[in-house]
Amino acid sequence: LALEDALARRKEAGTPGRTTPRIIARGDGWTVADVVCTSGPQDRPFEERHTHYTIAIVLAGSFQYRSDHGRGLMTSGSLMLGNAGDCFVCGHQHGEGDRCVSFWYADDYFERLAADAGARRRPAAFSVPRLPPLPMLSPLVARAGAGAIGAGVPWEELAVTLAVTTVRAAAACGGRPCGAAART
Repeated sequence: LALEDALARRKEAGTPGRTTPRIIARGDGWTVADVVCTSGPQDRPFEERHTHYTIAIVLAGSFQYRSDHGRGLMTSGSLMLGNAGDCFVCGHQHGEGDRCVSFWYADDYFERLAADAGARRRPAAFSVPRLPPLPMLSPLVARAGAGAIGAGVPWEELAVTLAVTTVRAAAACGGRPCGAAART
C-alpha cells in the first residue's frame, strides 16, 4: 500500500520520481530502511554509489540494477547486492516504482559476518549483483516484509541471518548469475 500511495501522490503533484528511505531499525554496525522509489520509465537513471555493504530485499515493483558485477532485473523476492564504494545504476524501464527493505552494514561488521559465513576473501565482497527469489531466502524475505508493515521483528537477528545466508548463497553462484546452483 505504501508504494501505491507514493505513486498516487507523485502523479497528483506531477513531480519527478525519487527514492525515499525510512529508517525502521538500527544497531551497532547495521541499519534497516523501508525504501520506496517512485521513479518510472520517464525518469532518467543516474549513477549512485553504495556507501555500505547492502542487501536490499525487493518487496514490490521491479527495476533494472547494474553494478560492476553485472546487471539484473529486480523483482519481488529478489535481493540486490552491493559492496561499499561500488557504483551502481537503477532504472525503471518496465514500470513505475518499487519498495525494498534495505539492510546496510558497516564494513568491519559485514566482514566479520562474511568470515563467519565462510567467506575466504578479504575484504568480503559480493561478486554477483543480485540473487533471484530462492527457497532458502523466502523465510527471511517474508519476515522483512512483515516488519516493514509494522509486525514485531527481531531486526538484529534478521540482519545477521540475512547477511550470513546471502554471503553463502552468492558464493554458491561462483561469480555467475545465480539460479539453480544457489538453490541448495
